[in-house]
Amino acid sequence: MNLSVGQKAVRSLTLTAEHVAMYAQITGDHNPLHFDEAFTSKTKFGRLVVQGGLTTGLLHALVAMDMPGPGTVFLSQNWKFTAPVYIDDTITAEAEVLNVHERKPVCQLKIVITNQNSQTVLEGEAWCYQFSPEES
Repeated sequence: MNLSVGQKAVRSLTLTAEHVAMYAQITGDHNPLHFDEAFTSKTKFGRLVVQGGLTTGLLHALVAMDMPGPGTVFLSQNWKFTAPVYIDDTITAEAEVLNVHERKPVCQLKIVITNQNSQTVLEGEAWCYQFSPEES
């Protein structure tokens, strides 16, 4: 793992109604907040929101593909949702390396996800482990 404290990675995604439907098909999350406009219009959200798993899924792609990179898994996550993500929002996940273990392929990341209006929708931290092919 060739990471250094302060290193950053960024990944963006526009979440559509199709994403919401596919996620529901895979997970069974058919919450009316994601599908029933009449229901959602009477909540504080006012309109359809995406499942939280789609928001955090962007983080999985970021750590597995960008930084630390292929072979990486989360060891732990401590984050909170600070604002809703609506259908057709573009979200941007940013991870910043806070700590790199001296002897193990483990790092601590600061996590922030913002929407297209620069509003923070999720924030927190995570610990990651990066597997390599030579490990048994």
